[in-house]
Amino acid sequence: MIPNIFKAYDIRGLVGSELTKQSAFSTGVAFAKFLELEREPATVVIGEDMRPSSPELADAFSAGVTSQGLDVIRIGLASTDMLYFAAGKLNLPGAMFTASHNPAEYNGIKMCLSGARPIGKESGLLTIEKYVREGVPVSMRPVGKESQREMLNDYVDHLLKLVDVSSIRKLNIVVDAGNGMAGHTAPAVFEKMNVNVTEMYYELDGTFPNHEANPIDEENLKDLKKMVKQKGADIGLAFDGDADRCFLVDENGSAVNPSLLTALIADRELKKKPGSPIIYNLISSRAVKEIVEENGGKALRSRVGHSFIKAMMAESGAIFGGEHSGHFYFADFWRADSGMLAALHAIAALGESDKPLSELLKPYARYVASGEINSKVSDSKAIMAHIKELYGSKPGVTTDELDGLTVNGDTWWFNVRASNTEPLLRLNVEAKTQGEMSSVRDEVLAVIRG
Repeated sequence: MIPNIFKAYDIRGLVGSELTKQSAFSTGVAFAKFLELEREPATVVIGEDMRPSSPELADAFSAGVTSQGLDVIRIGLASTDMLYFAAGKLNLPGAMFTASHNPAEYNGIKMCLSGARPIGKESGLLTIEKYVREGVPVSMRPVGKESQREMLNDYVDHLLKLVDVSSIRKLNIVVDAGNGMAGHTAPAVFEKMNVNVTEMYYELDGTFPNHEANPIDEENLKDLKKMVKQKGADIGLAFDGDADRCFLVDENGSAVNPSLLTALIADRELKKKPGSPIIYNLISSRAVKEIVEENGGKALRSRVGHSFIKAMMAESGAIFGGEHSGHFYFADFWRADSGMLAALHAIAALGESDKPLSELLKPYARYVASGEINSKVSDSKAIMAHIKELYGSKPGVTTDELDGLTVNGDTWWFNVRASNTEPLLRLNVEAKTQGEMSSVRDEVLAVIRG
């Protein structure tokens, strides 16, 4: 019996009870069979994070892949975006062993096709799960070969070709790696730049002894904020466990809304390729759409989730996409997300300017956001229908159901979405002023919570 470890975008579960060496082996076999059906290259790139369970799970998965006659290239310790780089650069399918920001007792597998193309529930995971549960025919091919390959230096060189930091002013940076994979990649990146770095929690430790490696929760930014002010630093960077997300702290020790970084990068990318499409997800600030259009770009609104954004990028030819969760996607990085590449854009913009970060971002800070507020509910569909009924008939108010329910007023909007995994409704509110945001937030929460 295989527990329910197959999620919307990856495999995730408790090590030992849900995700075991046997299930990792079976998934490797199933992945190999899926790749054969997809006529993919017969070699798989495998990376792993710093969790104690990652090496043995990756070993078992590799054994499953090679048992079907496919070869494996192990790139060793890697951030998730480094695995995407390897899959893109080598044009091979890949698998990354990580549970991202989840606690130490979890692990998982993120898989992709050649060229770092995403695999989600509708684009392969359901098939792979079916093969794991039902088994696949015994392969008559000779067992494949496993080899090792160092990719860190190539990864760093590629990033620094995409963002020119050769002429920036000297910056003082504080980097909180959260004992995650940025502790492996950040030194290799920043040693080639004109920056002084204060390193925080660079020791690779999958037990996360200092704080959770989840910077979307401001509680986990406390140490970084304090250090930025103590050092008089120009910018603070916080990475999650597998370093595919990056969050900023400005020189005042204040957390930066991820939508501001989306707007900043969109502005920069449109200067390189004027008129291009830019994607933002529907809980991003309204300012992102405004900035894109003011700079001559085409703003495209997406559902929340990397598979939707990557698919829309492929269809539209978008050069960049940003999510409010701290994921940033780049066409010149195989449409994959990279926390480090987003950080380099922020550093380059700051280093090319004589302004502090808070001043640099001020033109993009046009609205006040609530942040995501979760409420336990018994019937999310009924509550959303009730909210639509209450607000849909108000003058000047529009609604849409692209992802959950979005209600738009002239100077405010809110979105309510049901969680895929828990009995929760997620509320995001934004308005022109703090008072208006608080008023809308409290009014909607009163409806949700009865």
